[in-house]
Amino acid sequence: MKIDRLIGILSILLQEEKTTAPELAERFEVSRRTINRDIEDLCKAGIPISTTQGTGGGISIMDGYRMDRTILTSKDVQMILAGLRSLDSVSGSRYYGQLMEKIQAGSSEFISGRDSMLIDLSSWYKGSLAPKIEVIQSAIENRHILEFKYYAPSRESNRTIEPYYLVFEWSSWYVWGWCTSRKDYRLFKLNRMDRVAETKKDFICRNAPMPDLLNEKIFPGGIKVKALFTPDMKWRLVEEFGLYCFTEADDGRLLFSADYTDMDSLVTWLMTFGAKAEVLEPIEARDIIRRNAEETLQIYMED
Repeated sequence: MKIDRLIGILSILLQEEKTTAPELAERFEVSRRTINRDIEDLCKAGIPISTTQGTGGGISIMDGYRMDRTILTSKDVQMILAGLRSLDSVSGSRYYGQLMEKIQAGSSEFISGRDSMLIDLSSWYKGSLAPKIEVIQSAIENRHILEFKYYAPSRESNRTIEPYYLVFEWSSWYVWGWCTSRKDYRLFKLNRMDRVAETKKDFICRNAPMPDLLNEKIFPGGIKVKALFTPDMKWRLVEEFGLYCFTEADDGRLLFSADYTDMDSLVTWLMTFGAKAEVLEPIEARDIIRRNAEETLQIYMED
């Protein structure tokens, strides 16, 4: 993305006495024309950059202008590198790795010991996520309409959106954008998207709000759930809902209470516990699980 490239160019100019447009173009895998535009943008931002032509010429920051690197502590640099490593885990290019090398090379006196924080944002789907993220990033930067096929619980559909933000939340990646068919902002899960393509259709950037990622906004309650779980399922309840989602019943089982978003998701979740869970409320969920169990039993009895 352009802002990342500008930061990278500035980092190089602060560390090296002089560089050239061809060298920068090769390092960032863009054209010389793009680098020239980036240098102009840095100048407009107030960075005193000097360019000289001919043998021995190049691009440099004017003498006397230096950022005081002492404003960054060792912990600051480590946190920056941890963030870059996390982005590199889902990057479709080598850009973040190259940027890490530049920061490390210019900050060696701040970095000591082993890395203490390792973050992988790719989950199980790195092979499919990286290309989608790369396409979406490009569409956001270029202000191009994004097309894809979407698999929602209700149905499959072809969607077009104006993309504004890539979001990592609830252990998954999403894109936030203006849906042209719903005429509203929507959050789409990348793992449910297929045939993601950046079109050549431009869109005028709206004053897009930041997505409201509060759980009660994205996952509104409405279904009051009570269920009993065997004690050996405590780890799952703690992992998925926290320590205070259950109390211990007289028979030793765990009485779970929570609000759930929709019946289909609730039933699917409860059935992953098999006989280790008994739903008490709502009654509708008990009925659905009973029917599902009977149908499943019928399939295996036929075998």
